[in-house]
Amino acid sequence: MPNLTLANLPNDLGTFTGGTHGSQPLTDYGGDTFYYGPVSIGTPGQVLNVDVDTGSADLWVQSNCPKNTCTSPQFNQTKSKTFKNTKQSFNIQYGSGSASGQLGQDSVTIAGLTAKNQYFGVVNNPSEDFEGTPSSGLLGMAFSSIASSGKPTFFENVLAQYPTDSVGPLFSVFLTRKQSSGSQVCFGCYDTSKVRSGITWLPVTSKTYWTVSMTGALVNGRAVPATTTIFAAIDTGTTLIYVPAALAKSIYAQIPGSQMMSSGYYRVPCSNLNSNSLRVSLMFNGSPFSIDMRDFNLGRVSSGSSYCVAGILALGNNFPDNLAIVGDEFLKSWYSTYDYSNGARVGLSASINQAQ
Repeated sequence: MPNLTLANLPNDLGTFTGGTHGSQPLTDYGGDTFYYGPVSIGTPGQVLNVDVDTGSADLWVQSNCPKNTCTSPQFNQTKSKTFKNTKQSFNIQYGSGSASGQLGQDSVTIAGLTAKNQYFGVVNNPSEDFEGTPSSGLLGMAFSSIASSGKPTFFENVLAQYPTDSVGPLFSVFLTRKQSSGSQVCFGCYDTSKVRSGITWLPVTSKTYWTVSMTGALVNGRAVPATTTIFAAIDTGTTLIYVPAALAKSIYAQIPGSQMMSSGYYRVPCSNLNSNSLRVSLMFNGSPFSIDMRDFNLGRVSSGSSYCVAGILALGNNFPDNLAIVGDEFLKSWYSTYDYSNGARVGLSASINQAQ
């Protein structure tokens, strides 16, 4: 059994003897591209895999989708005694990809926790971004203020429907590196077997995404300050790290041989992308949090090239100039805790991955 700390959290992480909690196992797909886990929907329950995404706030699964488009298992509306079709349209747009269909309601169970009458998208038209993977949909875990459906998220409903204080108002995420099994979401709990340090708490600056204040970066001990306050979304549904173009330029100015490429990418001499010669950290609230060079180095530009692609990208013109998106590249090194109490905050603990 994992070493779970059950959290009530009026003040800080503390234990209590009761409490309802559950751990959802995740599968690492495509060499850390994204992480998916099982959900059960309907009566009787139909188990489907969904991407776990703290960067959006809607649950949706494929249903009545042409099999030549949707090759993963689909939710069968007619086989659930408790399914309700609201007849309302459902549409969601991501930074990359989209999904559309109708809005449904049914019981949803994850890790032994059930949200009754949960709203979710029954999608018959996902974009090609979602094709050809084992995942049948997506579980949004950000704040419902940004939900395309306008409805509470799964975990918000769990907290509302269970007796007061019976479920700790947080969830925690552990992501593996290049290991298909072992990742998890801990609902209402914190797994001390996955960490090497205590928690550094960062206040949420906007209850939309799990957004914290990014104050710059640190490159080989040299501060690279942000010129304005950056709102950094901690996003399990994004693979890499994206920062404003001005900050990316300043970061790479401190790395010898760096060159800008297209689509926000930079390339760096591969000889400079190792833990002996390069240390890069992101600064949140003035504190540094390191990026593992195994994750920062995305591989050679081409076979035989002496240049490698680096893992901090510049956001394009379609994004606000004060937004950063911090994805799995960073979170593999940092066990992340998402706490709805204390005004909402994100906790970062050094992951056991830092020792592996």
